[in-house]
Order: sequence, then C-alpha cells, then structure tokens
Amino acid sequence: MKKNTLRACSLALAGFSGALLLSGCTGGGGGDVITLTVYSQLANHSDEQLGFCRTLLEDKFNVRLNIIANSEGTYDTLLETGSLGDIIIWGSNGAQYQKAIARKLLRAWDDDMQLLELYGTNLKKYFPAALEANRTLNASLGPEDVYNHIYGIGHDVVASGETAEGERADHASFFYSWDVRWDLYKQLGYPEIKDLDDYFDLMVAMKEICPTDEAGNPTYATSLFSDWDGNMVMNIKSFASAYYGYDEFEIGLYDAVNGVFHGALEENGPYLESLKFHNKLYQAGLLDPDSTTNNWDAMAAKVANGGVFMSIFDFSGRDLYNTKEHLEEGKAMLSLVPENATNIVYGLNESGGERVWSIGSKTAYPELCMQIIDWCASPEGAMTIWYGLQGVHWDYDEDGYMYFTDFGAQSYADPNLSQVGHSWTSPYTGKTYDLTGTFDDGKLQINNIIWSLDAINPDSNGEKFNYEYWRSEQNREVSAIEEDWRAQTGCFDMQSYMDEQNYSIIPASSYIAPTRSASLDVQWNQVIFYLKQYTWQAIKAPNDVAFEKYVSDMIDICKRNGYDECVAYSAEQAAIKWPAAQ
Repeated sequence: MKKNTLRACSLALAGFSGALLLSGCTGGGGGDVITLTVYSQLANHSDEQLGFCRTLLEDKFNVRLNIIANSEGTYDTLLETGSLGDIIIWGSNGAQYQKAIARKLLRAWDDDMQLLELYGTNLKKYFPAALEANRTLNASLGPEDVYNHIYGIGHDVVASGETAEGERADHASFFYSWDVRWDLYKQLGYPEIKDLDDYFDLMVAMKEICPTDEAGNPTYATSLFSDWDGNMVMNIKSFASAYYGYDEFEIGLYDAVNGVFHGALEENGPYLESLKFHNKLYQAGLLDPDSTTNNWDAMAAKVANGGVFMSIFDFSGRDLYNTKEHLEEGKAMLSLVPENATNIVYGLNESGGERVWSIGSKTAYPELCMQIIDWCASPEGAMTIWYGLQGVHWDYDEDGYMYFTDFGAQSYADPNLSQVGHSWTSPYTGKTYDLTGTFDDGKLQINNIIWSLDAINPDSNGEKFNYEYWRSEQNREVSAIEEDWRAQTGCFDMQSYMDEQNYSIIPASSYIAPTRSASLDVQWNQVIFYLKQYTWQAIKAPNDVAFEKYVSDMIDICKRNGYDECVAYSAEQAAIKWPAAQ
C-alpha cells in the first residue's frame, strides 16, 4: 500500500477514535451518547449513520455509529493499530477473519463475560444452529483454548428448524433479476432474446431510441463500479453467475450442479466470456466510460436518472429506477432473462453465510455491542433494517399480517424520498422525533443482515420478511407498464417469473475454508491485484486486438505470480466443498 494511502487511513481512524473518546451529547434515552466504531467490509462508504436508524439507535441504546468502509489497505492499517473497531462485519469468514481470531482481536461471545448468555436473547432463541456453526468453524482452525469459541454469527440465516417444516420453497428469493427498461423493450416490439448476441442487439436498439437520460447525458446499457471487487471484478463475475449459473468461489466460478471449478482465466470460461461481452458493449459506446472510477453512489445516480438500460441485480435496477414518478410516466425496469441463460439462486441456510458479525476485543463497550447485534437479530430489527420504522413505514394489521403505510411504500419505492415532515414516536421512551434526511440515509449503512429475507417473520401471521410475499402486496394496484409486463410474461411478479426460467440452486454448505499458507497468501494477493487491474483495462479496450492483448498480458503476469498454484488450490477446495453441499 502506498504511504499516502496509509496516512489517509490512519488519519481517518484517528478521527473515529476521537469521536469515541469525545462523545458527550445527550440522546433520546438520556445520558451521554456513546459512539461505536463499526468496521464493515460491506459498507459502501465511511460516515456516521444518519436518518431514522440514527434516531432509533440513539433513543433505544444511547449510541451512535461511525462506519468505516473497506478500501485498499484499511484492514492492514487496522491490524497495525491493534484494534479492528467495536463491531466488525466481515465480507467472508476466510483468511482475514481467521487472522483476527489468531491475533486475539475478536471477543468470544461465550467467554467469562458471557455476552451471548446475558445479552443475546434473540440470537439464542432463533439461531442456535448458526451460533454452533460459527463455533465449529473456529474450532477447526487451531488450539481449543483460542479457537473453540463463538466469535460471531453469519449472515442470511433462517431460524433453526425452519427449513425442515416443509412449508417453504427450496431456495431463497432471486436477486439476480435481469432488469431492463421494459418501456423501451415494449416500444421495440418485444423482440425475442435468446442469447447474449440478442441481448447486445437489444441494448443497441435501446440506445437508438433513447440516446440521452433525463438530464441530457448519454445513456448506456450498463454502468459498473469497483467498490465491491474482491478476488475478481464483481460486475464481471456476477454477470457470469447470472448467465452461466455458476457461483463465485476463490479465484473463479463454481458449478454447484456437478462441482466443476472454472478458473477466472480459463480459456472460453465464464469469467473471460463475461469480460468479452462487456468489452463489446464498451466498443459500441454502450458501457459507461466512467465505470473504472465510479463508486456505488455514482452508478446508482445514473440508474435513477434513466441513464442505464439493464442491471442483472434488482437492487441496482428496479429498486433504484422504479420510482412512483417513473411508473406513472410508463417507465420501469423489469425482468427479461435471455432464454439460454441459467441464473443462480441460493439455498436456505440455518448455519449462516460467510459474512460474519463480530465484536472487537478492544472495545470498551462489549455489552452494548452485543445488545445492538442482538437487536439486529430480532424480527423488529430485521424489519427496521429492510423497511424502516414500525408505525411510520410499515406495521402489522389486526390479524398479524404485514403491510406498508402509504408513506412507507413511497419511501421503499424511492429511497431518495425525503423523510422531513414526518415524525416517529418511540415505543421505548415515548419521545417523539422529527425525521431527517432521505429514506436511503436512514437505512443501516453497515450493509449486512442476520435474518434471511426469505425467513418467516415470527412476529407475523406466518408471512416471510420478503414484502413480495405479503398478503397486502398481492392485491396492490400496479402501474400500466407493470401490467404490460404481467401480460407479456404471464407472471404475477419477478419471483414467480424467475421460478419459470432456467436456474441453478447454490445449496447451503458445511464447507469451511482453511487458512491459506503464508507463501500461497502472498501469491494470492499478487494474482488478484493483477487480475483486477487487467480486467478493468480489458473492459475499456478500444478494439478486439487491444482486448486480446490485455487478456494475454493478464494471463501471463498472473501466471508469473502464482496463478496456477492459486487455481489448483481453488479447484482442490471446490472438490471438498461440493460433497459437503449435497
């Protein structure tokens, strides 16, 4: 990492530490407000939590959250300080998480303080299997006195026993939704889309009839961003997942149907084919040239402004574009899957996913950290994270069924909707607060969940948390453009439509990734650095010759830095993971 980057990270962390020491404002619950530092490897930006979640957390817990997002060098800088923060959210339970345990930077939830026993009511009630899964993972890593403890809980969990009831689907809801500008597709006469060539032609045709967005800026098929890049460039590997049906695994993609692993640089493999498709878009002027410098916010603004024709994700397509105003104007982003695509969808999981919630060992407030995580594990916390404040944005009817208020429906449909002019009366203190900011500002910026969206909400009358399945939503009037989509697809909503397409279920697995050796870890970091660097260069290659040169150079430099060893390890681990998932 460059010295100036290290200095910038250190200064930022000094500011967060100062905020922890200088807290002194009086919150809704009385007393001094405590500021906790949350290092989230999933957050989109570093900032204080704002909006309705800030109001609720101050009222209920007398706490504010300062969130540190994960940028280049942040993890290493935090390691140097000897503290990862008060609450830590991991992007995976792999090497960095495991190193943190080895260095005693995480607090055990079942140590002498008995944090889980005293403050983990919801965690113990709903997720005993996920807690034990974390213990099992940790115990596999090293000596019993250090590792045989619960250091956290994974994400996207259903309550223990829920998957055995036989009343649920065999998979979670789809979020690879293949959204396109349906109003433009309709204008073009609903052409048949079989493969990526047809899909490309559709993007060309959309550009011809809609060359500029609502602000007069050029439109594009898609706009990319780099915030979420990991071992590979996220947008490229995710498009491969959505088209070929393979899930990301180590440095490549994994076919959960037969256990076959496809290295990222495999000739004619899914990653390079996805890369080639995106470069084809770029050469045709259909890929946002700012993609290499975009962050999430910049990309999202372009989608919301009508500057993008497609998104493989619902959260970066319909959720950003389908505002009340756009729908009333007859505009919408809705699902259109190429016939030859094989989408992916994830299986339900009682053990929890790899994105772990944990508590830093150096925190001065371990009990408070545990209480906040436990609140996130409550049905109320989950509903707040997804949908806002009870009584303001959503509520239960007299029979226990969930519904949006009018304001809540507007806010969920338009995350940029101002909350000013609305108030919330706390069920904890009885105090009334005026709301501030936008709905998006108020959403918990940690950007992780404990409950699965497709779990049954125990506080409801047997309904899933996922609003698409609420009884109240089944009778909701939709816009004319949404009715047109229903007429053309013969489906009621996106979930029922996706269930009729080709898809591959990525099952929950008991697989535990081992710690890589120090020498392999060095090679790994070199390989993924060059892999991502050359992927971004290849995306913007001006012609096919330049594209092939970038790919050839990428393969050469990655191989010289240990790619073959990294892929051999990845394939070996895929062979272990596959039977564990069956």
